[in-house]
Amino acid sequence: MQQVSGRKLEAGFPTAVEWSFCITTVARNQGEMAHTCRGTINLFTAHFDTEDSCGIVLTSGGRTYHLKAGSEVERQQWIAALELAKAKAVRLMGNQSDDSGDDEDGTASPADKSELHDTIKKLSLKLDDLSTCNELVAKHGVALQRSLSELDGLRIPCESGEKLKAVNERATLFRITSNAMINACRDFLELAETHSRKWQRALQYEQEQRVHLEETIEQLAKQHNSLERAFRSAPGWAANPTKSFSEGSLLTTKGEDSEEDEDTEYFDAMEDSTSFITVITEPKEDRKAESGTTGSVEWTSDNVLDSTSLVPQGPPKVKRRVRIPDKPSYSLNLWSIMKNCIGRELSKIPMPVNFNEPLSMLQRLTEDLEYHHLLDKAVHCTSSVEQMCLVAAFSVSSYSTTVHRIAKPFNPMLGETFELDRLDDMGLRSLCEQVSHHPPSAAHYVFSKHGWSLWQEITISSKFRGKYLSIMPLGAIHLEFQASGNHYVWRKSTSTVHNIIVGKLWIDQTGDVEIVNHKTKDRCQLKFLPYSYFSKEVARKVTGVVSDSQGKAHYVLSGSWDEQMECAKIVQSSPSSPSLDGKQKTVYQTLPAKLMWKKYPLPDNAENMYYFSELALTLNEHEEGVAPTDSRLRPDQRLMEKGHWDEANTEKQRLEEKQRVNRRRRLEACSQGCGAEEEKEAEVYVPLWFEKRLDPVTGETACVYKGGYWEAKEKQDWHMCPNIF
Repeated sequence: MQQVSGRKLEAGFPTAVEWSFCITTVARNQGEMAHTCRGTINLFTAHFDTEDSCGIVLTSGGRTYHLKAGSEVERQQWIAALELAKAKAVRLMGNQSDDSGDDEDGTASPADKSELHDTIKKLSLKLDDLSTCNELVAKHGVALQRSLSELDGLRIPCESGEKLKAVNERATLFRITSNAMINACRDFLELAETHSRKWQRALQYEQEQRVHLEETIEQLAKQHNSLERAFRSAPGWAANPTKSFSEGSLLTTKGEDSEEDEDTEYFDAMEDSTSFITVITEPKEDRKAESGTTGSVEWTSDNVLDSTSLVPQGPPKVKRRVRIPDKPSYSLNLWSIMKNCIGRELSKIPMPVNFNEPLSMLQRLTEDLEYHHLLDKAVHCTSSVEQMCLVAAFSVSSYSTTVHRIAKPFNPMLGETFELDRLDDMGLRSLCEQVSHHPPSAAHYVFSKHGWSLWQEITISSKFRGKYLSIMPLGAIHLEFQASGNHYVWRKSTSTVHNIIVGKLWIDQTGDVEIVNHKTKDRCQLKFLPYSYFSKEVARKVTGVVSDSQGKAHYVLSGSWDEQMECAKIVQSSPSSPSLDGKQKTVYQTLPAKLMWKKYPLPDNAENMYYFSELALTLNEHEEGVAPTDSRLRPDQRLMEKGHWDEANTEKQRLEEKQRVNRRRRLEACSQGCGAEEEKEAEVYVPLWFEKRLDPVTGETACVYKGGYWEAKEKQDWHMCPNIF
């Protein structure tokens, strides 16, 4: 009978008697159960279950076998035969096969065999010593008895003859006892040799059980994939899910489908970790002129790149809060809520605040500005490729706050805003607005007094896939420096939350990110390497190459998205010799690397404050004069921050119902000529501070800041703001 793990087979089943005979011949004892061949099922640990009227699911050692009988009666015969065979296997394991005539020693490790052989050798030497002593005792005993017999033949008084007879009897008893002792020692050694085989089998069995357990854990993800495929085979599921990231693709446009290939295995084995090899060389005087650019740049000097220069100097003018109430301990079963949501858009799943953190997605988007000083420093770069290095470091730094932040931010209400007015200490002003609810989309604009501006419209596409959660930000990020006119565009990587079902939640960033300077055509290719248990690379590694418009590489970037980024100037590049698999990598000879960015340490007690950074702790701090739609004024979020989670859940339901009522009113007011509901909503709702424009750089339509917010704040005129809270 053919057996294939994870597949259903229709085959002719042997009778229950034939199956029982097969089981007893396969597993006669524990030793043979530990030495299984390919395709053998260990009935001692096997589990049987019924799949349907004729199906049987047999699980053993991390493998699942789907068997199908011809009828329900035949299935019942199979179940009875399997249970009987399993009971027999359990009895065999309990008895542990006391048959001493079995000469199979089992297989043990070389160290165990060596130690066992040494012990038997020592016991054999002691037995030889005892045998020698036995021979000497027997020899001297015979001589003693002969002497006693000679004395018995002499004419001695009667009293002395009785004493001599007693001595002779005692000598005989001594010889018999000595022989018995030697025989007992020999029996002990033989018994030890016999049981040593059973000890070896027991040890081998435990080793095999450990290996089986490791294999079971490693195959758990594959079983989850099988569960997902079985779920998708149900009616109503799309037959052919499409890829959003094709092989070799670096960018995903807004109109592309964002689902990955569902059958792709993630992070089980590493692909090529880097597409290049770096060789560090010492700087020389004659290489100073080989930079390819003219003029010296301030950030490349050692006094700027040391660790102290990476932290902004001087105390802030406004004292900000440094802590929030500790997170209460609430127990909640995530799987009980998520099991019915596989494949659904996360924004459409009603989630309690227990899975949230007390910040909205608008505030999380603003957190990307935590390391704004990298852009302030990039303003003074006269070389576009060196400026690109700092822009790349800034793009990577935005992920550093997510390494421990596995909680979900609040989905903003339609029309919700968040401002960050920090001209005094950070030198910038930031404004976010939720411009769409289905799909959830937020527009963001930042102005810095140091000479740069940043804007983006991010649409979050998230799918729960059973064992992990994929979060795919769609939309382009624009960064422009006013003095030079350099205009950089890039997109965010894919975030994945693992161990949704079992284990500790952890997040990973994966994918390729391309940063393009649309004025000079310089490019930076960043690669976020997926974490792999089998990889020797550091966790959360990021690599990249900065090249000019001609394709010449100037800098190599390396680091991790949760700790730091370094750059090394390329002195020379050459192709490497092809490897065994035929692939060829570029070898870059570089100068010693310079540190560009390093993550700030987390505040004290951060583990009890949702792992917020110093900036994140201040984002929800109450401020006067903000718009009535600001996230700081959202009641359910404020209640959760204070630790009142039950009240926060009640308030969250009220706000969501209020939003649904407003949405129905807008749709009813829409003309009958509108198409689908999402198209209707897009036609009816108009953002307050942003407007749709065609981006001449990317060719996409995106929401761009149209002005008026800061003027309204100065006048405290908020009459145009909707009542969303």
